[in-house]
Amino acid sequence: MSARIVHSLEPVTLVGGGEADLDDLRAALSLAPTCVAADGGAALAVAGDVELAAVIGDFDSLAPGVAAQIPQDRQWHVAEQDSTDFDKALRHIAAPVVVAVGFTGARLDHQLAALHTLAFHPDRPCILLGRDEITLLCPPILSVPCAAGDVVSVFPMGKVSGRSEGLEWPINGLAFDPMAKIGTSNRALGPVTLEMDAPGALVILPRRLLGAVTRALASARPSARWTARAARYKDQPQS
Repeated sequence: MSARIVHSLEPVTLVGGGEADLDDLRAALSLAPTCVAADGGAALAVAGDVELAAVIGDFDSLAPGVAAQIPQDRQWHVAEQDSTDFDKALRHIAAPVVVAVGFTGARLDHQLAALHTLAFHPDRPCILLGRDEITLLCPPILSVPCAAGDVVSVFPMGKVSGRSEGLEWPINGLAFDPMAKIGTSNRALGPVTLEMDAPGALVILPRRLLGAVTRALASARPSARWTARAARYKDQPQS
């Protein structure tokens, strides 16, 4: 198993090189005060004068001028080329939840890779912060203070089923499968609770629920968390 680079008892902000600005970063930091960068995402943190606990990646997009402003002992080089910088960073962070900024927008292939990483690391609760919505892998149970009319989408990354309370179209009894049955564009009637039988469903919610979802994941009991999948990588990061 990979060694952890960052250990935190509080939520952690992870910043990437995708579409994000300082307002996005500050929104994440207000909930997750420790900041980590995935490779070139360090540029946004440095521009905002945000202290970085670590920069993790293969450093193919970390500009020399940015790197020069970060202590050498906080730069962690992960040399393998079989995963994205988001994957490299997320699997080396031990925290109750990670709020990830700069991993949506821009290139679609990067967004798809980020969604894959969420699904592959179910034991690493992580919320992707987008311009208008947040995306996360649904834990075994998730209760969210939605308002009537809020869009709640469930998108399966594999075969999975579950139950719901508070949705206009309940998911009870549905066999989700990305090649057959998906659950996008549902609507909340009020507060929503989702229960899933396996770590295979992405949930997309309005951005204004970031705080509530972050707090819910951070305070979840061990029984309300997924376990890790079999490790793919045995890397030895070098600082």
